[in-house]
Amino acid sequence: MTKLEDLSYRLLVDLFRDRFHSKKSLGQHLLIDSEIIDHTINLASNSDNQTLNGQTVLEIGPGAGSLTLGLLKAESRVIAIEIDEDAIAHLNRIFNKIDGDFELFHGDALTIKWPDGITNIISNIPYQISSPILSKIGQYHTKNPLESVILLIQDEFASRMAMSDGQYDMGPLGLNLWLDFNIILDKKVPPSSFIPQPKVNSRLIIMEPIKRKETKELDKQLFRIVTKHCFSNRRRKISTLLSNVPSRISRVRNWHKSRWKNSVNNVLQYNPPGFESGWTDLRPDRFTVEQWIILVKEISKF
Repeated sequence: MTKLEDLSYRLLVDLFRDRFHSKKSLGQHLLIDSEIIDHTINLASNSDNQTLNGQTVLEIGPGAGSLTLGLLKAESRVIAIEIDEDAIAHLNRIFNKIDGDFELFHGDALTIKWPDGITNIISNIPYQISSPILSKIGQYHTKNPLESVILLIQDEFASRMAMSDGQYDMGPLGLNLWLDFNIILDKKVPPSSFIPQPKVNSRLIIMEPIKRKETKELDKQLFRIVTKHCFSNRRRKISTLLSNVPSRISRVRNWHKSRWKNSVNNVLQYNPPGFESGWTDLRPDRFTVEQWIILVKEISKF
């Protein structure tokens, strides 16, 4: 049986590339930077002074398995989901012979059912599935609370998640993540950390689960639909946007077109708490996160 210490991150990538080609269609950029891998493991281990020892970590799209190796060396139990048949063959060839706790599922991480009992998600996410993966992480966390999520994603997308550039990055992505997570931007990762190199910088981000007092009694499903609806045309006034019924409002329990119109007509007649006169003429990116929470709660009253 192969020992973990006999393997290196770069060796796994080289073994993969000896037999297979990276697939652009799957967004395969294989992580080769040992410093970034070690830093990722340290980020997870330093959360609340815990370690990954004994934790059950989900890795999405392990590819050549360089990050997988780091997770196993940290003595975590790794559950990996991989869609690429070549990567499956490579991962089975390597990790079936080692002394770590590794379980591999062949399938699409967006459609396959994730196992219960996952405590952490740590992954180098293909850029093109970042948004739907975040939605699935949020859905999983609702039923199976996670301890931490650490992702390596496109730098610009990370800024939108954290709403780090204020008005420019304000949008439904960051607003909806804010409901359940603190988004912390960590190291930028240059293209040279991957083979093949992407055309843009990447970024490590930490998603810390949080229960916010502001979201008490908030209909989160309604919040998500309202914010997505309003930011679909962020250059319009909020009064115009709210006057149009969201296309998916009937998916929210007890909501329908007539109730929406009645509720909005009422809310537009006064200044909700924390809102100044003239707020109905503002564009959606001029509101704070807290004001969006208040606005949705006010709409829900009618």
